[in-house]
Amino acid sequence: MPTNAELLTRRNNAIVRGVSHATPISAARALNAEIWDVEGKRYVDFAGGIAVLNTGHCHPKILAAVTEQMQRFTHTCFQVLMYEPYIALAERLNALAPIPGALKTAFFTTGAEATENAIKIARAATGRSGVIAFTGAFHGRTIMASAMTGKVVPYKKGLGPVLPDVWHVPFPVPQLGVSVEDALKYLRFIFKADTDASRIAAIIIEPVQGEGGFHQAPPELMRALRQLCDETGIVLVADEVQTGFGRTAKMFAMEHYDVAPDLICVAKSLAGGFPLSGVIGRAAIMDAADPGGLGGTYAGNPLACAAALAVLDVFEEERLLERAAALGSRLTARLQKFHLQNNLLPIDRIRGLGAMVAFDIVRERGGAEPDADATRRVVQYAYENGLVLLSCGTNANTIRILTPLTAEDTVVDDGLDILEAALAQ
Repeated sequence: MPTNAELLTRRNNAIVRGVSHATPISAARALNAEIWDVEGKRYVDFAGGIAVLNTGHCHPKILAAVTEQMQRFTHTCFQVLMYEPYIALAERLNALAPIPGALKTAFFTTGAEATENAIKIARAATGRSGVIAFTGAFHGRTIMASAMTGKVVPYKKGLGPVLPDVWHVPFPVPQLGVSVEDALKYLRFIFKADTDASRIAAIIIEPVQGEGGFHQAPPELMRALRQLCDETGIVLVADEVQTGFGRTAKMFAMEHYDVAPDLICVAKSLAGGFPLSGVIGRAAIMDAADPGGLGGTYAGNPLACAAALAVLDVFEEERLLERAAALGSRLTARLQKFHLQNNLLPIDRIRGLGAMVAFDIVRERGGAEPDADATRRVVQYAYENGLVLLSCGTNANTIRILTPLTAEDTVVDDGLDILEAALAQ
């Protein structure tokens, strides 16, 4: 079997550099929250394929459901021949989503497809074109999704002009000097200087920013956005691609709020590692697009739908929402100990909902200046010593933890031990 170095050389010769890597590791097999590379080395997985594996690698119930579906058929294109797994999954998500009233769902393949189609649906429903998004947001890498993404490097740099009619409002993060009132004031500036609210089709927001640093949208912001949308006819879109399916100890992060969105974008952990995304929303809005306006050749693939139905079963049978809360408490308790240890790199602002946990690495204990270089060293030490770990944040100094919710406590503790050693370097 080739080594990691040999595969990296082949990869560099055959694959574009625009597809980047967090590590130089080549996976050979994985189970739950552990991965083994092609050289036989074992790693604890604190990345979960970037929040895709809330039910872990190779969950037997999910594999069994996919195998059974595979023996029936793997593809028909739902727009040619429909199949029950697509319908059954839509029914279950319509019943689970925290939006009152009659709901409908459409499935796609990637998170970017979900966010783009949410905007298409909102435009069809309102007859408007404009979109309001937030700084620090990540909504995908396609043209419309990257226009909505609130970060230039690396998602927009050198890739040409973004689409028009997209405006960004500062996302409120008090430690970064932005309050809810600042955000709302800037929104009012946009309506005075750039466009009228009557031209805006949608406001899209992550309940907890993912790539932006695991910052939660304050409840008062969500209430203000809901009121604004009600008053102006704007569609409120919650991008739950990363927060959805139990990561925050609720099936949807919007359940932490006392207001509801009109549409919810889902993907990542929806199907336990199989490519599937969707938009769930108010039926009157969802039905605005004409037949043929939505869909895709692979959208709602039957294998992925079978996997997603099994994911929902696993959540119920293994009580993963409760597990997410317990796991989050375990992680934050250990991180609080790190925060108090003078022999470790200074960390600050331990935060998160449920098991969506993060912290910042700063230059001085008690300070706030980000240390991106130290963060990179921590990530490198981690993977060199058996822990797959990801950074994020607008200042590149946030460590995020996205271990599977099914991870055994002993494996989680192994990962935290490696993280502690990385912070000691």
